[in-house]
Amino acid sequence: MNRHDVTERIVATKISKGLRWADVAARLGLSKEWVTAGCLGQMTFSAEQAATLGEIFDLPAEAVALLQVVPYKGSLPTAIATDPLIYRFQELIAVYGTTLKELIHEEFGDGIMSAIDFRMDLQREPNDAGDRVQILLSGKFLPYKTY
Repeated sequence: MNRHDVTERIVATKISKGLRWADVAARLGLSKEWVTAGCLGQMTFSAEQAATLGEIFDLPAEAVALLQVVPYKGSLPTAIATDPLIYRFQELIAVYGTTLKELIHEEFGDGIMSAIDFRMDLQREPNDAGDRVQILLSGKFLPYKTY
């Protein structure tokens, strides 16, 4: 068993039990965004968190242990996403990445936005013309240091 196998088992069990990520996150006392990323193989869980996930998803001890191993983050099956939703995020960065960079540098100076000290909130925004996806990304600004 490897981390990918654990992810597939979690997703299959989620579907068969009719679970929602928000409900799983509530059991852990964490955000649905972070827990979903972890269950999909992008985050490391503590022993206590992994044990709770083991109960929720009927995981064997080996899978619970793998949830506590630091994963290889940022992995996608292909360099350019073929999934339309993920591709749109790549397109968003291709179109607006330079704008985001310019505005962040203008506001904060030379540095980056952390994806480690980071929060995300995804909500449905009702709209008469068709509901919208609202995503708030909040990362700590890390200035480049002079030495």
